[in-house]
Amino acid sequence: MEQAQRQRPAWLRVKALDAKTREAMLSALSGLHTVCEEANCPNIGECFGHGTATFMILGSVCTRNCAFCAVAYGEPAAVDDSEPARLAGAAHRLGLKHVVITSVTRDDLADGGAAQFAACIRALRRLDPPPAVEVLTPDFQGNWGALRTVLSEQPEVFNHNVETVARLYPQVRPHADYGRSIAVLAQARRHAEASARGRMLVKSGLMVGLGESFDEVVVTLGDLRDAGVQLITIGQYLQPQRGKGHCEVARHVAPEEFASYAEIATEMGFTGVASAPLVRSSYRAESQLRQARLD
Repeated sequence: MEQAQRQRPAWLRVKALDAKTREAMLSALSGLHTVCEEANCPNIGECFGHGTATFMILGSVCTRNCAFCAVAYGEPAAVDDSEPARLAGAAHRLGLKHVVITSVTRDDLADGGAAQFAACIRALRRLDPPPAVEVLTPDFQGNWGALRTVLSEQPEVFNHNVETVARLYPQVRPHADYGRSIAVLAQARRHAEASARGRMLVKSGLMVGLGESFDEVVVTLGDLRDAGVQLITIGQYLQPQRGKGHCEVARHVAPEEFASYAEIATEMGFTGVASAPLVRSSYRAESQLRQARLD
């Protein structure tokens, strides 16, 4: 297994991020956290190279210790009230037309950090012109009031990742619940349909290569469509470089299998499908939203 992890196939090799580009982006981001760096995203070179990033709010320390994730686990710091304004300032400096906001999971907060998501969306709406906003939230432990706090701000895209198939939750996401994640997505879709604005799209994503079967992925896609999810991302799980206790890569899924998932998802009725080895939740998110609206 360790040998397989070291020897990644050609389709998983990416160009390294050069120091000059990293320094320029970190300067523009003014000390804000990004999932690009904290989660060791393989696409950081491409995204930073194009002057874009996925913002990670509420600090860089997560209250959950999921076996797939590189983000640090421990006791988080207090919520930073200046973060929404600083995030909006960075988005303005970078000239972003589509801003993706995610967070660590904050089970220590009564609302799971929902108020901070809402404050960030409001700060971005005050920009001229305001960018499209995509949020990738935790499950808020099933707190529907917290979820409504985010949804009431009407982001263009609401995303919550199921991450993996139901059978693997105890190993991969021991503090989460598959049914709860599906319910979060279904609630978001109901809110979108009831909204006067009515244009919010619901999105989710999952990783493959954790030991799931092809049929289990298809079942998961069906569950997501039944919940009203419109946009889907599917990518290869890569074991984090740092730390121990992470799931090992069960296999490197061939591009042809990703193409099969994309075909099946399209036939199911997803309006936006990104399925390839290096796809991540916010990978080329602006393009996916644009294409979904054209369709």
